[in-house]
Amino acid sequence: MNRDVRTLRQPGFAGHIPLALGAAEAEAMAAGNRVGISPAHESAHLHVAGAAPYTDDIPELAGTLHAALGLSPVAAGTLLGIDRDALCAMPGVVAVFTAADIPGANDCGPVFHDDPVLAESDLRYLGQPIALIVATGRDLARRAAARIKDFLTIEPASPVLTAREAFARGDSLLPPTHLVRETAPGALDLALRTAPHRLDGPFSLGGQEQFYLEGQISYALPTENQGMRVHCSTQHPSEMQHLIAHVLGWRSHQVLVECRRMGGGFGGKESQSALFACAAALAAARLGQPVKLRLDRDDDFLITGRRHPFDYDYQVGFDDAGRILALDATLIANGGHSADLSSAVMTRALCHLDNAYYLPEVAIHGFIARTNTQSNTAFRGFGGPQGALLIEIIMDRIARTLGHDPLAVRRANLYGTHTRNVTPYGQTVEDNVIAPIIADLALSAAYDRRRADIAAFNRDNDVLKKGIALTPVKFGISFNVPHLNQAGALVHVYVDGSVLVNHGGTEMGQGLNTKVAQVVADALGIGFDAVRCSATDTSKVANTSATAASTGADLNGMAARDAALTIRNRLADFAAARHGGTPDAVKFINDQVIIGTTAMDFTALVRQAYEARVQLWSDGFYATPKVHWDPKALKGRPFYYFAYGAAVSEVIIDTLTGEFSLLRADILHDAGRSLNPAIDIGQIEGGFIQSMGWLTTEELVWHPATGRLLTHAPSTYKIPTANDCPDALHTRLFDNPNAEATIHRSKAVGEPPMLLAFSVLLAIRDAIAACGGTDADPPLRAPATPEAILDAIVAVQGGAP
Repeated sequence: MNRDVRTLRQPGFAGHIPLALGAAEAEAMAAGNRVGISPAHESAHLHVAGAAPYTDDIPELAGTLHAALGLSPVAAGTLLGIDRDALCAMPGVVAVFTAADIPGANDCGPVFHDDPVLAESDLRYLGQPIALIVATGRDLARRAAARIKDFLTIEPASPVLTAREAFARGDSLLPPTHLVRETAPGALDLALRTAPHRLDGPFSLGGQEQFYLEGQISYALPTENQGMRVHCSTQHPSEMQHLIAHVLGWRSHQVLVECRRMGGGFGGKESQSALFACAAALAAARLGQPVKLRLDRDDDFLITGRRHPFDYDYQVGFDDAGRILALDATLIANGGHSADLSSAVMTRALCHLDNAYYLPEVAIHGFIARTNTQSNTAFRGFGGPQGALLIEIIMDRIARTLGHDPLAVRRANLYGTHTRNVTPYGQTVEDNVIAPIIADLALSAAYDRRRADIAAFNRDNDVLKKGIALTPVKFGISFNVPHLNQAGALVHVYVDGSVLVNHGGTEMGQGLNTKVAQVVADALGIGFDAVRCSATDTSKVANTSATAASTGADLNGMAARDAALTIRNRLADFAAARHGGTPDAVKFINDQVIIGTTAMDFTALVRQAYEARVQLWSDGFYATPKVHWDPKALKGRPFYYFAYGAAVSEVIIDTLTGEFSLLRADILHDAGRSLNPAIDIGQIEGGFIQSMGWLTTEELVWHPATGRLLTHAPSTYKIPTANDCPDALHTRLFDNPNAEATIHRSKAVGEPPMLLAFSVLLAIRDAIAACGGTDADPPLRAPATPEAILDAIVAVQGGAP
């Protein structure tokens, strides 16, 4: 990487602090700033030492039992019976639970009540949990679960495995949705018919496994007076609390859910951790003993869903400059066997199809197909990448049809700043910096020169071909369900001046706790090492939203700051009353409190305030302003603001094997006024590589007859490795303080970077096009595996793929 990374030791900070942007951060720290700088991730020293405890590392209480799930061996059918006695006779088995043993609701659906914890009679996919087997040891439980097919009586049926097949049948999980903007009735059809140029076609985009390093796990411990404490690897502790209570027939105050950290989530632990939390709690409640349920990787793949695969059909009309005049698109998402979060995923896909481009006449139709596969769910980007990729494919096709540089066509269609700046769903695009970002990046990455060099290389080489692409990002930030845009926090200042923070967000490696601690340290004018974030706990902050939609720092940072400022104001009032002056004149900086000409340690003031009976703890709350949404009309302002960015990728492909390599990537991304530049750059690069894997190597394959997921282990499912990261990866943050009053004018960086890797797929298309004539338009599907690349090469050379 070509970044200037240094270390600096400063008073009030523990250890060495990596600086991503050079000496400017040292000056900021000396001035008392605790945000906009890059202290190390609060758990980094534990991660590198292997000492960071996850759910499976919690010491097991005496009497802990272990559970495993017995899975359906068919993708569709009817369960007629199960020989429980035979399963109970297996070595070490203590109990076997089925749907009939659930005292409350047999459902763990996050929105719609269509997702059973354990199958009753209707079998919906191969891998669906049928029975919960509890044994004295984990291996014993797993061995018994593996034998369940021998003890089942099933009447099999023919499964529906593809979204296209379900779409043809009209079999949808939810009613279709339609996002339409026309300047007048019939204007879309007229624009399509009269456009100087027109294209249509299908496109296919695969799904993606979250592949979190820590698999799904829950550890349930019965507590006194019919209570339950559940340690769960989850992005949504409050939802786990409520669903466990529903399954047990209890009330929410009987259930406490705790999560200190996750080994990754990426959306896969937002709603789908519920089945495992509910199952573990069910067994613990019925048996009166602690129960742990930890999946192995194969079962995790077979049971849980992932990013929705999409199929598309579209028609687009455009002029000689490549400017889009009208677009009609149908998006078909494979929802799997239950609704899960598919409705919200589809809504975000519809609202991101425009990406960075103004579409004057547009109709976008969303269909969520019901199939006999795992129920697909949240994944980083939450439908946004699936929507936005289609318009980038269309832009590329338009450019190749007209013989233009794809970047010129993209620039011709960009949102404007005063006109052509309203989205199809009615939100005005404010603070639009996409054109300056593209101009900056095209210059710094030498896009024009390299494009000419690549053309010369391709003329001289028959086997190896290069390609390049520059693609932009516009990504909306907020939950598109308005009531979820809220957060709470608790801040405690102890007599020794140390601070404990609890907030409703969850830490999954993304640095949320680090950023929140920085925000609190900055508010109180103390060192980062004086602030500690505790485990997320539903008994501390209630009714929290999932740590998702890139809102973790936006929501929880503001809530924590609200609490910290309340305490600071109390201290300022006390200091002014005790030492003279006005509260507004009291300054908190670098562990000092300055009151006129008097300076004292923060700890000393805290001790004085405590002895004077000043409250040294406070709650905080934040609700995102301005957002509103009509889910029926698909109109409103679903996003508080937009994050922007762009990437240039250069690839080389081997036309004989279909293999590709990413040679260089240049990224310029808008993180607003970054809270922690090092963490943000890490998130940007991580999202870029993860998205590149989705679009190139991570292919999901189901057996066409049985419906068994064949790519259910690292041996058959290929995520990117360190070798796939290019030697030349140039990442910069764009200087653009948020126009909206977010936490310190920062912007979210969790999901927007997923769109940056579109440049990799489009660069591969560019390289394939070099194998054909001047107007070659490669029919490349995604993921662009070697087989897909070879099929596209054959097609542009005039053969049949």
